[in-house]
Amino acid sequence: MVSDQGQSKNVCVIGAGPSGLVAAKELRKEGHTVVVLEQNHDIGGQWLYEPNVENEDPLGRKEFLNVHSSLYDSLRIASPREIMGYTDFPFLVKKGRDMRRFPGHKELWLYLKDFCEWFGLKEMIRFNTRVEYVGMLDYAEFGKDLKWVVKSKEKTAEKVVEEVFDAVVVATGHYSHPRMPSIKGIDTWKRKQMHSHIYRVPEPFRDEVVVIVGSSQSAQDISMEVVEVAKEVYLSARSFDITEGLSKVISKHHNLNLYPQIETLQQDGRVEFEDGSCVIADTIIYCTGYSYTFPFLDTKGIVVVDDNRVGPLFEHTFPPSLAPSLSFMGIPRKLIGFPFFESQAKWIAQVLSGKRRLPSWDDMMHSINQFYHSRELAGIPKCNTHDLADFEYCDKYADYSESPHLEEWRKQLCISSIVNQFANLETFRDSWDDDELLQQALQSPHFTQLGPQS
Repeated sequence: MVSDQGQSKNVCVIGAGPSGLVAAKELRKEGHTVVVLEQNHDIGGQWLYEPNVENEDPLGRKEFLNVHSSLYDSLRIASPREIMGYTDFPFLVKKGRDMRRFPGHKELWLYLKDFCEWFGLKEMIRFNTRVEYVGMLDYAEFGKDLKWVVKSKEKTAEKVVEEVFDAVVVATGHYSHPRMPSIKGIDTWKRKQMHSHIYRVPEPFRDEVVVIVGSSQSAQDISMEVVEVAKEVYLSARSFDITEGLSKVISKHHNLNLYPQIETLQQDGRVEFEDGSCVIADTIIYCTGYSYTFPFLDTKGIVVVDDNRVGPLFEHTFPPSLAPSLSFMGIPRKLIGFPFFESQAKWIAQVLSGKRRLPSWDDMMHSINQFYHSRELAGIPKCNTHDLADFEYCDKYADYSESPHLEEWRKQLCISSIVNQFANLETFRDSWDDDELLQQALQSPHFTQLGPQS
């Protein structure tokens, strides 16, 4: 099921965010013909900020959403910019732009625009084009030169365009479709409820009593912002890892309260918690994460999403029964994203050209089952299957395409940033003590490769 040496394939990449862009770049470099289908008017995916959310279902209950990006207005990146760049295109400070180490989301979007321009990727992208269906051309001849039918529709057009590709790379991201908790009374609670997917600014919550559900980074960020305008904020979660940084925030704000999980929502506005306490709230914001979803994809049940586990996927990338003609980019979480996407893109491109071979179906399935078993033994819930947080895994993955391993400075800067965040939740983006590491990074070949930049 691996193509002959040096073959050029006609490949459809779905999505022009960070993973789709680098997929297009590496596929073209490997000699493939590439079309990128992007539903929005510009590149960026999650990083293309969308302030207008009025027409979105506040709890994200539709199969196809109107709004892709979940960015809020004040969001700044949570990792230092030095570690975030692709290996051949450093995330440099540019005069006249946001020059902070932890810039706002617009700066990262501009970096992606620069990347797109530098490598001439725009010519491969069809904007305002939503993919409505992806399926196998001839399921009867499954496993032999599998081709894919892709049906897409441009925003202003009536007609659905149908095309056939040798391969499809799914790069649609995983921070868009709200993952909602199961709470008694959630469907009959009459006050305002929303998922953080459509949270943008704190002003609508002025003088309100707000319950924020979740213990994630976004739950903490949004709490710190809403607490400045709200009457009371109740941060509710199943369990809290109360870091030194979170403790400092709570002690600073008398109107920020930690509460256990919600037990029941009553129609009169009461929110009842597991410990028997209750509050009357105006708004509930669910910062409860996102689901992997591929509403356009028909694999005849071969690839499924089960409790947020996308599978079976060999190395989170190839479904063994459909490889290499179908692949997924950017499924893993909790790693340094852009360099990982790059090594994924190189591997996919090389497997499609025949430069690399995948293991046998049996070996791939064995590897997947071993991985699932190791996660079970470690007590990791199925819904966190793709949360990796493992530099060793990233290096092992890079070996598939002979991509470079993560530089030591990149790993150390990542760790020092996380440690600083735990200790100083409110200030870690503006105050740090890793200047020595930072200088190492800035003097490395990664930062000097393009010569002087302004």
